[in-house]
Amino acid sequence: MSRRTPKDLTQRLETVIKTLIPQRGQSADELGPMMRAIKAVHSVTDNTSTSPEDLERQRAAQELFGRLVAPSLGIRNDGLTVGSVPAEWVSLEHGHDRRHAVLYCHGGGYTCGQLGYARILASKLALCTGFDVLSFEYRLAPEHRYPAAVQDALAMWDYLMYMGYGARDVVVAGDSAGGNLALELCLKLKAQGRAQPLGLLLFSPWTDMTASGKSYRTCRDLDPLLTLEYVEAVRAAYTGPEANWEDPCYSPLFADLRGMPPALIQVGTNEILRSDSERLAEALQKAGGYAKLEIYEECWHVFQQMPIHRAEVAMEAAGRFVQRLM
Repeated sequence: MSRRTPKDLTQRLETVIKTLIPQRGQSADELGPMMRAIKAVHSVTDNTSTSPEDLERQRAAQELFGRLVAPSLGIRNDGLTVGSVPAEWVSLEHGHDRRHAVLYCHGGGYTCGQLGYARILASKLALCTGFDVLSFEYRLAPEHRYPAAVQDALAMWDYLMYMGYGARDVVVAGDSAGGNLALELCLKLKAQGRAQPLGLLLFSPWTDMTASGKSYRTCRDLDPLLTLEYVEAVRAAYTGPEANWEDPCYSPLFADLRGMPPALIQVGTNEILRSDSERLAEALQKAGGYAKLEIYEECWHVFQQMPIHRAEVAMEAAGRFVQRLM
């Protein structure tokens, strides 16, 4: 099997994305080309492999995808380093609310994701909330297993507090593994007896590393992006193969969720992680908290990243949720 060069990878992704991603406002009935684009981008590498070579390709693919898809009009990006963690403020160029912030935890199965990839949703969060958004490159597995990512998230939270934000001035957001990280950050703050953020924005959060939800079976053939094999691969890379995945430090679904912030949870009907969202909303409500679950028809894992109408609808709903919290 021939090895793809970075140039080959770039050309293939650019062709796929530029020719197949639909234009702004495209209806749900026209998602055929989108699904083909997602599958093509996702198949550039073997995403069940965590070998150094395959991880390098996966990370490069995500970074390029972010550069091609991230909103740029009216957005500014200012890099910084917090301790040893690369980070970036993503802000609106025109007037906006400087008293509040979003701390955004990117997805990528804990094995992928850089600032360029994070910029897609960070930019959309800035647009829908009017807040400055702080994203960061937490350390990735398998080079850095649990609890490295949680430690980095806590360091970013401490940085925001040092900069003068109060806990109630900050919304924590995350998608996929980043949703897991957002929840684990809140659980860590709770364990330390510290104040919780104003709210949580969770996009297709990964909450159950045991993969016990029924959607892992019922959505197996519907999901254009994720497979159980992928989940098992990145899970082992992050925790080690002998971990107890029922432990709340890996699966926040099984944690004591009392005292958690109000949460908006968005998920698509066509993804194997759908049960992770449904069960999390139920568990938060049973714990006496507030959780609003939004399920988007014919949508896939973290569809909010894409330039389609339903992504706009979802991000507008996220903005309204934040405004109601305030």
